[in-house]
Parts: sequence; C-alpha cells; structure tokens
Amino acid sequence: MKIAMWSGPRNLSSAMMYAFGNRADFASWDEPFYAPYLKTTGITHPMREAVLSAHETNGDLVAARIEGAVPNGKKHWYMKHMGFHMCDGFPMSWANNCVNVHLIRHPARVIASYAAKRENPTLQDIGFKQQTEVFKRFPGPIIDSDDIRSDPEGMLKKLCKTIDLGWDPAMLSWPAGPKPYDGAWAPHWYKSVHDSKGFAGREGDLPNLAGQAAVLSDQALPYYRLLESQKL
Repeated sequence: MKIAMWSGPRNLSSAMMYAFGNRADFASWDEPFYAPYLKTTGITHPMREAVLSAHETNGDLVAARIEGAVPNGKKHWYMKHMGFHMCDGFPMSWANNCVNVHLIRHPARVIASYAAKRENPTLQDIGFKQQTEVFKRFPGPIIDSDDIRSDPEGMLKKLCKTIDLGWDPAMLSWPAGPKPYDGAWAPHWYKSVHDSKGFAGREGDLPNLAGQAAVLSDQALPYYRLLESQKL
C-alpha cells in the first residue's frame, strides 16, 4: 500500500508521518515535491538552499520514484504531501495508484502556528484552496487534526479500518528527536514534533487573530468547512 497523505503546513502532518513511520512495515517520505516546488516557484522559504541541495528538484523524477518499488524492503509506503506543492505541470497520475487521505486543521490554528515560523503567510502558503482541489481529483478519507489529538487511538484505528490497513499500536508513540526520513527543512519547522514522543492532547480554544491574519482565516475557512463536512 502507498499512502498519499495530503495536508497543508502546521496540520499535525509531521506527527502523522512519525506515527506511520514508527510501524515496522512502513517506509516514510517527507514532502517529496517540496524541493521541486521551491525550484519552480523561486519562492523564498526558510532553509531554501539547504532543501534544494539535499533533495531531488525535478518533479518528473520524484513522480517516477513514487511509481517505483517501496523502499527499504518495506510492505507499505507513507508519503507526506502538501497540496500547494503541486505546481502546474507536475505529474499527478501517480496518485491514482495511492490510497489518498486528507488531513485538515482549522485555519485559525494553522495561521497562528505558521506565522510563528514564517511571517505574513498568504492563502497560497497555507494551502487550503489547493487541498480542496486535490481532494476533488483524488478523493479519500478526511481526518481532522483536532479529532486525532482528542482521541489518537480511536481516530487512527478508524482510519486504518477505512483504508483496510491492519492496526498497529506502534502508531501511538515514537522516540523523541529527528528521524532519518525528515526533510532537510526539519531544523526550522520540526522542533515541537522532535520534542514529542506521541500525540499532544486536545487543543484549547481557537486563537484570537487580528488584522491580516484574521482576514486570511476568513478566506481559508470555506475551504476548511467543505472538507470538514466530509470528515471521518
């Protein structure tokens, strides 16, 4: 089984990658199209040059690798994808042969978390519009990060059952620290998940946003609500 887990940034996506990566039967791949996205768009992101140096920047070659064998002799392959990384012209037919899953989080939480790492995010940066477009093309189960944090075992069991994957309690915890499959950008973005040994508890009230952050949340909210209405 090849799982394409689609989300935007700051969506519990790294913790989910660690959960699947802690299974003995899974290989993991962290944001395969991030370097091609950076090269194609020319956008300035933290650690841009390190990412471009460390990872394949050709989207066609990334897609070909996805269509190949699961690495490291593993039975399954978990791939963490960002919908907004899929620039026009990047191959996407490979997703037809994947189990596509969509991970969402309320935009107010996403924006508050993202802005702490990179200032003044845009709608393009947080990926809600692009994720709904990917979902329409490659539908699959939708899971909300808030539900996972509220009941990790229950939600992960539900997801595994939905995609016909056997349950493994190893998904509920992992060793602290960096992982060998982390992308080169991990030192900037992954401090919290590196400090973790499992899913954090339920989140508190939504953050109070003001100014452009509040405007951005309002722009993203309809896309989130569309996906939320169909979640597990």
